[in-house]
Amino acid sequence: MDERKPLLSVKDLEVKFRVRGRILTAIRGISLDIYENESIAIVGESGSGKSVFTKTFAGMLDSNGFIANGSVVFSDEELADTKTKRTKFTEFLLKHTHKKLDKYSKLENGSATYREILSLKSERKMRSTLSEEDEEQLTKREKDLQYSLTEAKNLMQTFDRHSEKSKIAETKAEIKGYEDQLKALKNETKSLINEHKAALAADTAYLKQYAETMQKDRELYAGEIRKDISPETSERNDVIAKEIMLSVGRYSFFRKLQSTNQLLRACKKAMKLGEDMSQDSVRESVFSDTVLRVRYLDETTEYLHGTCVVDVAKVKYPKDWTQIRGKKIATVFQDPMTSLNPIITIGKQITSIILKHQNCSETEARQRALKLMKQVGIPNAENRFDDYPFQYSGGMRQRIVIAIALSCQPKILICDEPTTALDVTIQAQILELLKDLQKEYKYTIVFITHDLGVVANIADRVAVLYGGQVVELGTVEDVFFDPRHPYTWALLSSLPQIAERGTELYSITGTPPSLYNKIVGDAFAPRNPYCLKIDTLEEPPMFQVSDTHFAKTWLLDPRAPKIEKPEAIADIHGKLCRAFNI
Repeated sequence: MDERKPLLSVKDLEVKFRVRGRILTAIRGISLDIYENESIAIVGESGSGKSVFTKTFAGMLDSNGFIANGSVVFSDEELADTKTKRTKFTEFLLKHTHKKLDKYSKLENGSATYREILSLKSERKMRSTLSEEDEEQLTKREKDLQYSLTEAKNLMQTFDRHSEKSKIAETKAEIKGYEDQLKALKNETKSLINEHKAALAADTAYLKQYAETMQKDRELYAGEIRKDISPETSERNDVIAKEIMLSVGRYSFFRKLQSTNQLLRACKKAMKLGEDMSQDSVRESVFSDTVLRVRYLDETTEYLHGTCVVDVAKVKYPKDWTQIRGKKIATVFQDPMTSLNPIITIGKQITSIILKHQNCSETEARQRALKLMKQVGIPNAENRFDDYPFQYSGGMRQRIVIAIALSCQPKILICDEPTTALDVTIQAQILELLKDLQKEYKYTIVFITHDLGVVANIADRVAVLYGGQVVELGTVEDVFFDPRHPYTWALLSSLPQIAERGTELYSITGTPPSLYNKIVGDAFAPRNPYCLKIDTLEEPPMFQVSDTHFAKTWLLDPRAPKIEKPEAIADIHGKLCRAFNI
């Protein structure tokens, strides 16, 4: 196993999008560690989730996208280290917060009784409304009808009102049918709820027992929360108050007050439920919905000092991204012309980034920009500094985009298919440039591509994505010469370089799965010529092939039949050597 400390650690990541009233799950539980100074390629067909996966690192998801689950922890000491200046306002807010926490801590004394009260209320509510099973079925039917109605209304917009009157009439009738079904479903739901309420009202014995037990618990709870807290609890609350100040210290005045109040409400709720606020994991959970929690370390007369776990999946304050995006994690996109502003000079576009993230003068920024231009291979950089993007060729524009990305010496460089729009000769030059600059700047490359030739040229490790999941992970040698997943077999079989004269070039049949629907079993099963029955029933675990090689396929289960990889890639090393005359 790799003992290096991960630079970026992704755990159980799930990313979803709201599309036309439905939820599309683009990333389904990816876990992956990315290490310092390595080059890792993210490979897969279009729609497999490559770009969405890397967009979560830099907070670049579209407005309808959101991280539903998981964490993306970025290990950076500079970002983690936090200081908050002790001003008069900070001291006032600190005392106010400590006082509130001491008051809320009294609720911890009655937490067991409070949970009993909640349990009684929950049981009574269950009796007066739908069961979880009924509610789930009715909700699914409503979502399906709502989606069909939205699709029909969208289709209506595409018809010509003069020449397609019959289609308009049919679609109107269809819309009316969906609306009637939705209305009937609402009436059915209302009727079922009324039946449950009537049954509860008739159960007088239960209602009497409920009232007596509730009265007894409320009296007991009122007495318990009057008790004073211990000195140890007050000391714990002092630390929590300081952590709140550290966590909101970088915010503006009003955002600081708002976040402090939100955290106090979250602490009150946790204390009321009896959660152990002395536990680090509990505090992390309480803080996570509002801010990145900063753990208190020490203090001076001037500053409070702490450190935090930088989970970029939980970054909510837009200004926090300015400390990460560009400065720590930079991206090189596919088309350089859309990455550059056509009405601003090349030099200005590089220096503006340097001035934003680094403490230097305009003269120093210009010198750094010229140095970068020379490093990325721009000839006569001084004379080309004030040129506009249209005056550069495609390859030179991509070099400028790389220079901009590296201007703040980021730790991670995400390359989103940066060579796709370039001819083969320029592709090779850009790949060579990225590798050479990596040796100097010591950054980690995350390279998104569907071109396995590029993978072999630049990557140390390869993660193969399919249906929003990592289905195979290993070194380049592992994945090219000892692939284990049928999808990786199919990708390698599609390489033109291994096709022999007189044979047909292999292509993968079928289409990727719909990510709107819940995927049962192995997502690749419908397209897999080696599909087992269990592939259609149960999702495979990630099997370990070696210390560096993992694959998510039932074919690696000891009980599975032994299946050899396709003949086309049986001797892929020899075929590639012959193809390139090595």
